[in-house]
Amino acid sequence: MDEARIRLLPEDGRWPRPSRLPTAWSRRWVSPWEAEDEAPLAVFVSPRAYVRVCAHAGSDLDQEVGGALVGTWRQDRRDGRQFVIVDGILRARHTRQGHAHVTFTQDSLVALHDELEERHPGKQFVGWYHTHPHLGVFLSNLDTWLHEHFFPEPWQVALVIDPHALEAGFFVRREDGTLDPRRYLGFHELLRGGRESLVHWRNLQPADGSGG
Repeated sequence: MDEARIRLLPEDGRWPRPSRLPTAWSRRWVSPWEAEDEAPLAVFVSPRAYVRVCAHAGSDLDQEVGGALVGTWRQDRRDGRQFVIVDGILRARHTRQGHAHVTFTQDSLVALHDELEERHPGKQFVGWYHTHPHLGVFLSNLDTWLHEHFFPEPWQVALVIDPHALEAGFFVRREDGTLDPRRYLGFHELLRGGRESLVHWRNLQPADGSGG
């Protein structure tokens, strides 16, 4: 991959959209790494995005697969807290992949840009995802490099899924911009209209302690 930074960000995505934290119609799932203090960025995931990312994760249980997380970057009108809403995914094509790695090529990035404009006008790349079959939830050195160079914005996140263990987690940058490749966080599952929870990742627990 070229060493130059490639920003997967539309030109109009430099400021968060003023909005309101949708906590009233969401369920928070926490990881074993969660601290009492909240992360500087909250992640909300729609049911459609969750189903699609799980389907892609389970499509190849031998090699890593990945793609982009599509949605919007927002800021709460009341307290200024920033958050992202993931409401779609784009599967990365033209990747180089194996049992323990997946690499986005230049063709992958071009195809992702084209699909974003065609299928999700007005949306942004809020991060990316990939799988770790049988390996667990963490960011490798290559994963960290890819995240820093292709998804460099403070609010862009990385989702890692182990489809065999049914475990997953989001990696979110700290306020100082650093990233811990081992400390993953949970997310808020959007449940508008009385929807039932779809989350089946075994390493995450509901914050209200009610069980999955």
